[in-house]
Amino acid sequence: MIGITRSVSIALCALLLAGCATAGGAPSRTTTAARPVREVLPNGMVLIVHEHRASDVVALQLWVRVGGRDESHEELGLSHYLEHMLFKGTPTRPPGSIDALIEGLGGTSNAFTSYDYTHYDLVLPAEHLRAGIELLADIGVNAAFVPEELESEKKVVFEEMNLVEDDPEKFLGRRLAELAYAPHPYGRPILGTRELIQALTRERLAAYYKKRYVPRNMVLVVVGAVTLAEVHALAAETFGRRGGAAPARPALPPPPALDRSRRVDVPRAEKQAYLGLAWRAAATGNEDIYAVDLLTYILGDSPSSRLNQTVRERLRLVSSIEAGYISSEQGGIVTVTARLEPGNLDKAEAAILDVVRRVREESVTEAERQRAIITAESSYAFDIETAEGLAKSYGQAETTWTLENELAYLARLRQITGAQIQAVARKYFGDDTYARVRFLPK
Repeated sequence: MIGITRSVSIALCALLLAGCATAGGAPSRTTTAARPVREVLPNGMVLIVHEHRASDVVALQLWVRVGGRDESHEELGLSHYLEHMLFKGTPTRPPGSIDALIEGLGGTSNAFTSYDYTHYDLVLPAEHLRAGIELLADIGVNAAFVPEELESEKKVVFEEMNLVEDDPEKFLGRRLAELAYAPHPYGRPILGTRELIQALTRERLAAYYKKRYVPRNMVLVVVGAVTLAEVHALAAETFGRRGGAAPARPALPPPPALDRSRRVDVPRAEKQAYLGLAWRAAATGNEDIYAVDLLTYILGDSPSSRLNQTVRERLRLVSSIEAGYISSEQGGIVTVTARLEPGNLDKAEAAILDVVRRVREESVTEAERQRAIITAESSYAFDIETAEGLAKSYGQAETTWTLENELAYLARLRQITGAQIQAVARKYFGDDTYARVRFLPK
């Protein structure tokens, strides 16, 4: 699947479209680490461990610093296709055996691909820590790419493409991001194209995998009823024996400026119209992200938001409207999307621009700022209430900004003033500096 970038929450990043007994016996359950511990193994792999004993489970996640941004035009879709193939078998684990193993251990698996990273996720009873780490280490460097599985998975990816294209809201998000970023790598389709996927060979996929899936490109995150010592020992025993130099990531150009040239109308077989606007915003790691987060909440994250109250409730120009912040390592966008009647497209766009203009000119109220902070805190708490959620926040932070920034996120968010929110509105949200996609009924 493709990673979806989200507004605020665990690490501020993903839209679009793109899964045994512990060492040393049972772990001690007397203490819980207050914060995660980060270390770098001798081969360059990052290990993050957090003793989290709210339940007897462990979240095991492998994050690889490879995604859509790393692909050439001839490699479009390879990062995502690898994600599909890694649970399909290794030389010692035939097709079907990995899923059977995870199910037999009482666990679940998931995976997703973004522009900045690829992520593999296991949740298991803590007693099966060893089995989980051994499995991630195996698929991380020993994927077999069985020819029959490679070919059959093409149909799965094609169906994934169809599902995105058939869903007007998902497809609007994809087209809007592609339009806002093109020709930047963030504007390329993570799924690739049908032509490239159809022509994909085992040799090309294996070469891409061998080049990118090396320890220096990997982050192993373990959160749950475990100890640092046992996780470190298992990581050193499995991943720690692997080597290989990581290729330098290509230097990305800055995303292009947005202007009136980035406006498209797309005929669709829907009864209603869809409208999407996108402004350039701060990249992950930029200090502006905190103010942009709060502004996004204020604009369109709830029924009490400005866009909902003005464009939907008072003017009745749309049936639904929301704002979202998509922040990646090299650039970000704030989007406003709406479903509406075709005859209201121009009026709704003008009303949205007026709402944004008022923030630039008049700032926000203290009540709005406080409500946005409370909403952000609630969203964050929901995202990290499980071991899996905590692990995702750490892995995403490590691959797109820093773990320390992630841990300080809420504290920094609370310090943002109304003047700072107004400043980012003035900096990023101009009347003409946005991309626009409209879906029009045929």
